[in-house]
Amino acid sequence: MNHSVIIPPLKRIAVIGTCVPRQCGIATFTNDLQQALKNCDSDLSSTTIALTDDANTYAYPPDVALEIQQATPASYAVAADFLNVSNVDLVSLQHEFGIFGGEAGEYILGLLSGLSAPIVTTLHTVLANPNPAQRRVMDGIIEHSSRLVVMADKGRRILQDVYDVPAEHIAVIPHGVPDRAFIDPAMAKHKLGLADRTLLMTFGLLGPGKGIETAIRAVPALVRDHPNLLYMIVGATHPNLVRDEGERYRDSLVALAAELGVIENICFVDRYLSLDELLDHLAACDIYLSPYPNEAQIVSGTLAYAVALGKAVVSTPFWYAQELLADHCGVLVPFSEPDALGAAVARLIVDGASRSEIRTRAYERGRAMIWSSVAKQYLKVFSDVRFERRSGASRAIRPSNDEAWNRALPPITTDHLAALTDMVGITQHTKFAVPDRRHGYCLDDNARALLLLSELSTLRSLTPQEEQLALTYAAFVEHAWSPKDNRVHNFMGFDRTWLDDAGADDAHGRTVWALGAFAMRKDDRFLDGWAAARLLEMAPALVALTTPRAWAYGLLGISKLLRRFPGHRNLEQLRGELSNRLFQRWCDAAAPDWVWFEDRLGYDNARLCEALIESGHDTGNQSHLDAGLDTLRWLMTLQTAEVGHFRPIGTETFGSDRRHPQPFDQQPLEACAAVGACLTAARVTSDAWWQREARRAFNWFLGANDLGIPVVDVKRGACFDGLHPDRRNANQGAESTLAYLSALTAILSAAEKDASLSKARRVVELCTAGNKPLRRVPNAFRTGLPEDRPESQLSCGCPNS
Repeated sequence: MNHSVIIPPLKRIAVIGTCVPRQCGIATFTNDLQQALKNCDSDLSSTTIALTDDANTYAYPPDVALEIQQATPASYAVAADFLNVSNVDLVSLQHEFGIFGGEAGEYILGLLSGLSAPIVTTLHTVLANPNPAQRRVMDGIIEHSSRLVVMADKGRRILQDVYDVPAEHIAVIPHGVPDRAFIDPAMAKHKLGLADRTLLMTFGLLGPGKGIETAIRAVPALVRDHPNLLYMIVGATHPNLVRDEGERYRDSLVALAAELGVIENICFVDRYLSLDELLDHLAACDIYLSPYPNEAQIVSGTLAYAVALGKAVVSTPFWYAQELLADHCGVLVPFSEPDALGAAVARLIVDGASRSEIRTRAYERGRAMIWSSVAKQYLKVFSDVRFERRSGASRAIRPSNDEAWNRALPPITTDHLAALTDMVGITQHTKFAVPDRRHGYCLDDNARALLLLSELSTLRSLTPQEEQLALTYAAFVEHAWSPKDNRVHNFMGFDRTWLDDAGADDAHGRTVWALGAFAMRKDDRFLDGWAAARLLEMAPALVALTTPRAWAYGLLGISKLLRRFPGHRNLEQLRGELSNRLFQRWCDAAAPDWVWFEDRLGYDNARLCEALIESGHDTGNQSHLDAGLDTLRWLMTLQTAEVGHFRPIGTETFGSDRRHPQPFDQQPLEACAAVGACLTAARVTSDAWWQREARRAFNWFLGANDLGIPVVDVKRGACFDGLHPDRRNANQGAESTLAYLSALTAILSAAEKDASLSKARRVVELCTAGNKPLRRVPNAFRTGLPEDRPESQLSCGCPNS
């Protein structure tokens, strides 16, 4: 089943990498990427986690929220914890082996493994022949990343061939470059006071491995024919090199130039230029040199800049240069051959037409690399990753649905429920796990809480704290009832002032449901008497309500009280009236391709089915029962993902006429409703398929969902407020927590009844095998044991018992 999913806009990302003012190519890239993303989407909030080499301190800009000390493993764990608390939508990791601590930068894996947000990793180095440590780190990055970004097609091929990464998990996005006009170098040279020079240039942090020696050795032959030639080497020495050996490397280059007699034709600009200064120098050069001595260079920001500004480039054929300079966008020469390099430069100096053609082609190619275009491509990848994560298609592996299916049921704890409750009632909302008093209370949640504790009391004895909670919720229900209006209030402010007029339909029905559950069983404090009296007073008003959910909730409550007081004429008449209304709604709206009660799907959907199933079964109305079962089966089919796990109908669907169900945002209330309805269907049909469907729906809470992540904190009994397309909602409000606890209580109760029934059946089998007469043979083995029949009544007294 395909869905057209609208992904909520990306609101908050975090970028992990080095950061300016640290002098590092990755730092420049990180800064430029973030700025480009913000320019592309003004609503996007971006924060930086900066890698800091332990020997230095930096005056980072305000968007750097946290520093990771490169050589400190614990610092990486702190960063993961911080990002999880910050609830970012996505993490963009800039990876280069050397900027992270540990062997081959392995400390970064501790951070990635602890993140809950999806990760998109930009690889600034892709090794075709990694050593074992590098391979281990790369495999870890691949495992934890939802997408890998490389800047050249060669990187994509290496990831596929060497690391077995599927093509769909790789994005090729060019290195971003600034947007500068295409100008004649003569204009820029005049600004620098170099109008009479033929200017060659190489820029970047100075250090071994960039082939500068080869370029210097090519200069003497060039100077013989072009004495006004100047080779400008722009950039400070790499800080790490300065730290380890001072300026010994730069001094060696100066000494080489002096030895070759070209010291007057070589200019060292020994400082870290601002972006504008750098671009001014680059614009002035006639020919750009990129003499890297090794093939295995997957990206070069300096070469990308030169091409984007429309420079005539002479380069060795390292991987990135082969791609970027293809189609006559530059000239390639062999590695470490000064004569070949010099000859190529000489041809371009004298052949102005060829130089001009290369410049034009290079500038055109660079148009696809400007940061505004690159940022859009990154945002598209981010959006794709968030979409895929909801469907389980992301490569970042999370707990499988099978794991959740086979997981033991957690124990019930009401710790978070108690934390949400004060002396007035249960608060509606939270910020994370903290009750948010600004939103006050509602009758809906307090009725749900009363219903939960009533159901829980049938599974085990309530604790003293839970008994007090039940009394608090009952008091809220009592206060919400307005006898003069014959209706209920729903919303109350923290100051105990009702915020609405009496007349909340669904809250009225849900209150009747809770009262019916509470009144069904005797209570030592006689609260069952209060609940029954209040239900008998409130229930007649249901006929004046117009919403089918109010009818359904009321039906569920009335059915419960009728189990205690069968034959109550007024309640039976009311049940008949409400069930007929609900069935008529179904007859009016249902069609072969739309088996539903309304022209739209909304919230708490399965409760409509459950009410018709239960009332149809209890009254013997087969039409009502069949309609409820057929509709629930249709609904559960809609709520099944392609791979089989439960996918509740999302809030995007609410309010849309006969719209195909949308999967987001997914609410715990829908999973709870599905559990309850399927268990009711299992009870009245004795069909084990419905039990499996109930467990499938419950497993959504445990992680068998689109994101493959638990939606609950089982230790506290807290439930998160649903699933977004890419993450869970970090808040843990009343409705969500009550939905989880109610679903868990229902599943555990059903499991206990199944265990009792299995034991009873085993007694029958053993007694029949021993030819012993039964003292009392239950007549309900096909439909389940009556709820009030103790196991002791099933003993036949024979030795096999």
